[in-house]
Amino acid sequence: MKLIIASDIHGSAKWCKLLLDAYRKEGAEKLLLLGDILYHGPRNPLPDDYNPMRVVELLTEIKDEILCVQGNCDAEVDKMVLPFRVNSVFAFTFVDGRTFVLFHGDKDFHRPIPNEIYLTGHTHVPMKEVGERIHLNPGSTSLPKEGSPHSYILYDNGKFLFKNLETGETYDELDIMMS
Repeated sequence: MKLIIASDIHGSAKWCKLLLDAYRKEGAEKLLLLGDILYHGPRNPLPDDYNPMRVVELLTEIKDEILCVQGNCDAEVDKMVLPFRVNSVFAFTFVDGRTFVLFHGDKDFHRPIPNEIYLTGHTHVPMKEVGERIHLNPGSTSLPKEGSPHSYILYDNGKFLFKNLETGETYDELDIMMS
């Protein structure tokens, strides 16, 4: 199964459109969104082409293919206008014999269990941590920090590929079949 894992769209229609273009190009079956979908937040600048209602329209096209958790910038009103369920705090999905645990990352969630993969956003910086647990962060689609690219993760057949949203190039990877 192919999945796209993304976080922190923050209301940017430009970066949401590019994310959906990548989703289609990659042939993904599900989009896992790790929060902060519509609002830019008080500490962030306005992202390129800030248009939350356009983001809603774009995501509506694949609403049945989205699994989403609530971020710290997502309000109850955001959940009312989005055409898919926004799970509070965390969600789970099962892929290739592994449990993927999705949560935004603004709150700590310690529960390392073998074969679980933890997916978080929030920091706007891509991260790959392999140890007692596997913890991955795709970075931000619209407001990357610390010199990181606008990015997402493609999961395909046991591999997590960290990809630059602008170029489509893979800049890091993790093969969990080898871990």
